[in-house]
Amino acid sequence: MSPDRYISELSTFVHQLSTLARQTEAQLTRSVPTCPGWSLDGLFGHIGSIERWAAEIVRHGRYVEQSPAPSSGGATWFLEGANAFLEAIEGVDPEKECWNFGPPPRKAGFWLQRQAHEHAIHLVDACLALEAEAPGFERDFMIDGIDEVLAMFAPRQLRLGRMPQPEAAVTFEVPEAGSWTLGQGPVGASITAPLHSMYLGLWGRSNLAESAVIQGDVSLAFRIMEGPITP
Repeated sequence: MSPDRYISELSTFVHQLSTLARQTEAQLTRSVPTCPGWSLDGLFGHIGSIERWAAEIVRHGRYVEQSPAPSSGGATWFLEGANAFLEAIEGVDPEKECWNFGPPPRKAGFWLQRQAHEHAIHLVDACLALEAEAPGFERDFMIDGIDEVLAMFAPRQLRLGRMPQPEAAVTFEVPEAGSWTLGQGPVGASITAPLHSMYLGLWGRSNLAESAVIQGDVSLAFRIMEGPITP
């Protein structure tokens, strides 16, 4: 996807999240079912912290420490920083050298993709907490997000020892959208699911085990899905 497309999607998500952040104090105490232990206010505090961190990185091109979110008033804090975050992201030269945790070359464009999907997933979280209708995402955006998880995050999780190395390769397939392989050697199992289920399921926002068709070594497939595939 193009840089302009990432920015367009991200801007939409930030504005939708900003609307959801303007809740009563009682609503902001609601728990987020997909983020155990978090309140809705805490979710917005997390988003605000991530936004400030990403904005500082793209401004300076180097790693900076992430500032913690406030212990309360997370939604207000998020709202206070949202416009500055968008301005920083919109001003990014995607080809500028910039620290990130993805594979080389390390360019600032990484953060356009990462923040677009970061906000998409947390928009789902906020909607679930408020029992509101979750947003729909464009087909190519979800394919891009699946690729980010299976081509960048999952290999990173394996490399850092955060999930066990699979004893055989596992393929993830979305009919008429694509196929991704995780692990080395012959394929021991395949996990096939509809696009929307795969996109949300890889982030633990839907039950991929229930929606997927698994072929081959079922226990291997379940171990990989338990991951954790994402941080």
